[in-house]
Amino acid sequence: MAGSKGTLAEVAAHAGVSIPTVSKVLNGKADVAAATRAKVFAAMEATGYQSRRSVSNTSGVIEFLIEGADSAWAIELIKGAERESAARGGALVITSSVHDEFSLERWIDAVRTRRSAGVVAALPSRGSEILQALTTLSMPVVLVDPPNADIGQFPAIRATNWSGGFEATNRLVELGHRRIGLLAGRSDLDNAVERQEGYAAALRRAGIPYLPELVVEAEFLISDGHRAGAQLLDLAERPTAIFACSDQQAAGLYEAARERDIRIPSELSVIGFDDTVLSRHLSPALTTIHQPLAQMAAEAVRLVQDSGTSIRTVQSLELPTYLVERSSAVPLAAGDAKA
Repeated sequence: MAGSKGTLAEVAAHAGVSIPTVSKVLNGKADVAAATRAKVFAAMEATGYQSRRSVSNTSGVIEFLIEGADSAWAIELIKGAERESAARGGALVITSSVHDEFSLERWIDAVRTRRSAGVVAALPSRGSEILQALTTLSMPVVLVDPPNADIGQFPAIRATNWSGGFEATNRLVELGHRRIGLLAGRSDLDNAVERQEGYAAALRRAGIPYLPELVVEAEFLISDGHRAGAQLLDLAERPTAIFACSDQQAAGLYEAARERDIRIPSELSVIGFDDTVLSRHLSPALTTIHQPLAQMAAEAVRLVQDSGTSIRTVQSLELPTYLVERSSAVPLAAGDAKA
């Protein structure tokens, strides 16, 4: 809100607390209950009050809320956010939203207390609850790789998922493969659906029928890649190549292939998606679609830091993907796989 329309007294009356209590909240004092602080912040919104301190003297900290901080996907995002924040002289507070002790209410309260400059949120499989909570913050918020298109007023940084899915599948077609399996992502996640649509489009372009039995839905996890990969490899007529919609799924597929003495790439070509550090350490090294995760997080930090008091009108950005050739995908003629 522009300008200080309300007064401390009006905020206190609206929240049902004393003026000293409002003052404590505004100054980040710890001896105020979380529920009381929430009432005060809500009263500030309702009355139009905005202190000079809240406008011009944030802590400079950027909050990075991420769905798990220990996966290869998360590590790439954190690396990009940290580099951009450090280059600009800022600080980053990283919070995982998936551990047992995480409380969305407590996190929102802590962000307000720290007077953070803004929030970057990377939550690919959680939507409405967190988005609704983020709308209560009077600070810039940027989403990275959001799970769905319905993100309300927030700008978002995405990758060209459809193009990546098309390029991966088309490369397998160019290598002579016709029976191409897909480790798809969850059907309720836009990025997964877009990659699957790219896969289907590449098959159509090549005149190859889309066979539902060659498509298995899985989480973007090694364990689910193992499960779904085993399902494809146990088909009576297994695929000669598989496009995995994440590097972690591909890693699980590798394990399923080893258990069945199926050699990669001579008997099974594999292409992944993400180009995380994991792809370079698999054996053989994984051919994959590079998703610019570090750049996506860096762009989100830049938008927050350059925003002033609001970036709700900034348009979303879509960064390009591209194929990285390594050792896991070869021409069909190079092996003795069944076509």
